[in-house]
Amino acid sequence: MDQHQLYDKVLAGGRVICPSSGLDGVMDVAISNGKIAAVEGRIPPSAAKEVIDVRDRLVLPGLIDTHAHIYQYVTGRFGVPADLVGVQSGVTTLVDQGGPSCMTLPGFRHFIAEQSKTRTLAYLSAYLVGGLEGHFYPDLYSPEGVNVAATVKAATENRDLVRGIKAHAEIGGFARWGIRVIELAAQIGREADLPVYVHFGQMWGLPASGANGEDVDTILERVIPILREGDVLAHPFTRHPGGFVNLEGEVHPIIDAALSKGLRVDVGHGSHFSYRNARKALDAGIIPTTLGADIHGYNIDIPAPAGTPGEHIDDENHPWKSQPRFSLVQAMSSMMALGLSLDQVVPMVTSNAAALLRLEGEIGALRPGMVADVSVIRENRGRFLLSDNEGNEVTTESLLQPDFCLRAGERFAARASILPAAVAA
Repeated sequence: MDQHQLYDKVLAGGRVICPSSGLDGVMDVAISNGKIAAVEGRIPPSAAKEVIDVRDRLVLPGLIDTHAHIYQYVTGRFGVPADLVGVQSGVTTLVDQGGPSCMTLPGFRHFIAEQSKTRTLAYLSAYLVGGLEGHFYPDLYSPEGVNVAATVKAATENRDLVRGIKAHAEIGGFARWGIRVIELAAQIGREADLPVYVHFGQMWGLPASGANGEDVDTILERVIPILREGDVLAHPFTRHPGGFVNLEGEVHPIIDAALSKGLRVDVGHGSHFSYRNARKALDAGIIPTTLGADIHGYNIDIPAPAGTPGEHIDDENHPWKSQPRFSLVQAMSSMMALGLSLDQVVPMVTSNAAALLRLEGEIGALRPGMVADVSVIRENRGRFLLSDNEGNEVTTESLLQPDFCLRAGERFAARASILPAAVAA
């Protein structure tokens, strides 16, 4: 840097962790013109217009939430404000999972992506209707509601925004239509050369005719062979049938083969996350690739948009407001409470997430020249209680809470109304 030129900001004295660069230590991070300018052991305060003291804080690449629901209004009470779960919660990038479809993507671009301070991307719905009311009406999601050519066209013509395809493999859909929807979604992924993100675990109730001969424990073993390297298995730790743990309480043996095949695993935390099943899968050596929070209007306390149809409570799949406050950072604490280390969890929301999105050169790292997306996190020590919707409780000695973030160098305080408070054990 020219000796007469000042950095715009320096984050001074924090513990910098950047898995992509192999950094982990107390360092200063300098920002100029919305980009990372330097990461050094010590930068003189006189070299910056503004020095922000982040001692006793974690300084991470801007957090990336790989499972968000932010298509507000179009998806009814399901979609939440992007910046609420984004920069106001210490998260700089959000990936909407299946809210927009090929028909509604222009609206997502204009009203969400272009209006939000948070960087917003999307996994395009395989269904023409997208995520209307949180996929509450199953009859809209049959194979007849999938248009392969139109979805491929929308995805390929919007590469800057669309990073993958979203579909569902769960017993409610299989009982109605079998595996056909997933076959069509896999075809879209192949033709568009994009990863397919597959929701496992129950979402819709069974039809009046019952399971129609479908066995929930065979869904994984039937779906995995038609997926490609880089496709994503979501909700592995769901408390519902159809996740990584079968009805006998054992981890499906096919998961090892899936991981060897190059499939990825996203936590997709949400309200159906089970500490009981997560422990079983983690004990079997299954470490997720990425950590999406899966926050939406059914699992946090946020008013429905005006004009939304009367409340249709879905207690079985999304216990109504059972998790009124949540964040991606809280999901990180969940994984650490289960025994994963900070070193294992940070890549899930930074470098691994950037790789999933094929954006390694743009986000997910603190390297000079890259956009200055930075998340500053407090690590509280003590004994804290976390619980899930099965009533399982875990105690953790490390609870993470967001302090602030920089999005392209602009500072945003972590002041979202949905941020949970620490609960002492």
